[in-house]
Amino acid sequence: MYRILIRPLLFLVSPETVHHWVVGILKFVCAVPGAANIIRRFTTVNDKRLKRELFGIQFANPVGIAAGFDKNAQVFDELSHFGFGHIEVGTVTPKPQPGNPKPRLFRLTRDKALINRMGFNNHGLEAMAQRLKRWRLNKSVAAATRPVIGGNIGKNTLTPNIEAVEDYVTNFRGLFEYVDYFVVNVSCPNISNLKELQDQDALMEILSRIQAINKSMPKPKPVLLKVSPDLNNKQLDEVIQIVRESGIDGVVATNTTITRNTLRNDSQRASEIGQGGLSGQPLRDRSTEVIRYLAEKSGKAFPIIGVGGIMTPEDAIEKLKAGADLVQVYTGFIYSGPFLARKINKMILKKL
Repeated sequence: MYRILIRPLLFLVSPETVHHWVVGILKFVCAVPGAANIIRRFTTVNDKRLKRELFGIQFANPVGIAAGFDKNAQVFDELSHFGFGHIEVGTVTPKPQPGNPKPRLFRLTRDKALINRMGFNNHGLEAMAQRLKRWRLNKSVAAATRPVIGGNIGKNTLTPNIEAVEDYVTNFRGLFEYVDYFVVNVSCPNISNLKELQDQDALMEILSRIQAINKSMPKPKPVLLKVSPDLNNKQLDEVIQIVRESGIDGVVATNTTITRNTLRNDSQRASEIGQGGLSGQPLRDRSTEVIRYLAEKSGKAFPIIGVGGIMTPEDAIEKLKAGADLVQVYTGFIYSGPFLARKINKMILKKL
């Protein structure tokens, strides 16, 4: 029904407008008494064999929502009713910012892909922290159904790279009480000069500062690094070295890509759109390659969350076989619909 009726209607409207509609609809529907339980009945797979424990956190299942879908921590609880074991909110920056000019989100429907150049548009750290705090204090939200929440942190566009570490530290301190793990995002292609922070020295400075604060806390939080699919093998070797030297807990692989050479049908449309990060099916193989390289070259020394081009349950299984411990979806959720997490979890059980 979703692919035949609902998706064609939604795809008649600009993707950013549809996203705002979906956020509003999710909040409205899930506020109806009993609605969340009905949704969970059809979308959630409850089986202890799906449980995973990584960096001291218990995940109900291996499937999550990637950062970018719930930039402002507005519908993470609602999304959890659709069978996801964890939700990654953000990317958040210390100060609110509008992001890049519109239009900035585009569909490549024949390739089952998106191009975005959103530019870390978000309501800012304070707004996100307040929403998460209210949720944590909400006694009506049953502990058994609370998803694991990750906080994806970045820098404000106007912050010079030389001062970027302070933005990451501010985000880390501000969200520490309210998220279960952190993801340091220096690999988004839509922020001017952000990729310079992937340089080994710059990245070590950010991670070292965060880890110093983290270790001073009574209960440190897991810290992961989100990496680009456009890194070469030498740069991926540096990622492995950085993880070891900084003592962070793992890697999220991968972010969106600036390459267009995997497009099969919409190359001309992509050229007309111009700059932006490509996600969806064309990213699938490269993301898997990066996961496999990091897992094999490191000797599976650290956990990996696999994301990029997961459109079907088979795509998720491929990521897990390559070395991912958990998987995340975003573009696949848009193209495949609200039952994707259920289908992936059922496929995992079948493979077990």
